[in-house]
Amino acid sequence: MGAAVLVTVLWSSSWVLIRIGLDDEELTPITFAGLRYGLAAVVLGAVILVRPPRRRELRSLDGASIRLLAGLGVVFYAVTQGAQFVAIDEQPAATTSLVLSFTPVLVGIAAHRSLGERPTAGQMLGGGLIAAGALVYFGGALGASAAGMAAAVVALGANVGGALLGRSANRTERHSPLVVTTVSMAVGAALLVASGVAIDGTPSVSPRAALIVLWLAVVNTAIAFTLWNFALRRLSALETAGINNTMLVQIAVLAWVFLDEAPGLTGGAGIVIVTAGVYLTQLARRV
Repeated sequence: MGAAVLVTVLWSSSWVLIRIGLDDEELTPITFAGLRYGLAAVVLGAVILVRPPRRRELRSLDGASIRLLAGLGVVFYAVTQGAQFVAIDEQPAATTSLVLSFTPVLVGIAAHRSLGERPTAGQMLGGGLIAAGALVYFGGALGASAAGMAAAVVALGANVGGALLGRSANRTERHSPLVVTTVSMAVGAALLVASGVAIDGTPSVSPRAALIVLWLAVVNTAIAFTLWNFALRRLSALETAGINNTMLVQIAVLAWVFLDEAPGLTGGAGIVIVTAGVYLTQLARRV
């Protein structure tokens, strides 16, 4: 659980850096996402090359494993992350975060059907509190746009699918988190890079933008996603989705500190409700 929480902290900080890259450095969404995940895939591939056991594991992947990891790459990286970057570019990041906050409830329903992981009543109540807290937090003007909301909904659907595929790929522990992350990310990154070049052409990156991309790629992507896949070996799909939703609170705090976006009284109430929902999903698991 600790690894999953650490990952959400890193990912939450990404939203601030993404906003800076999109607004101040004028990077385009798909190209930005492609640079981030493409560089991260290269870093992870280099790590595998210098570790003989992981090289052997990579060569031993069968057809079924390759198809599963490729599907995870398309859904969780190419579609989810690409749509998320577009949504953040088109509307306030908090609005996109609101839409994604409904992930745990949808994952809980879908995981029961597809993975046989039946959520407890407490976990479903916790997921409902998370969604309710999100609605309370963003009860005011959202500043949404049609394009941004459409992209956010696509990201939500792909995020649910990615959670299920990620749990399916990791819960058997047949493959190491490093190999799972590298293969799936390489597939997704290749699609993002190809799409970015086709839409925007060859990008022009300033030194500051390069540093942002480097940090996001190495720390917030290569390291963070490997830790996330490690967490998926121990936590259910609903539990990881619930922990992932703590980003709603973290993003609010970071926006307050770095972007001077104070949550206010209503926002504070929403934060408390979300926190209670996340705690309830974990308490139900321990019981």
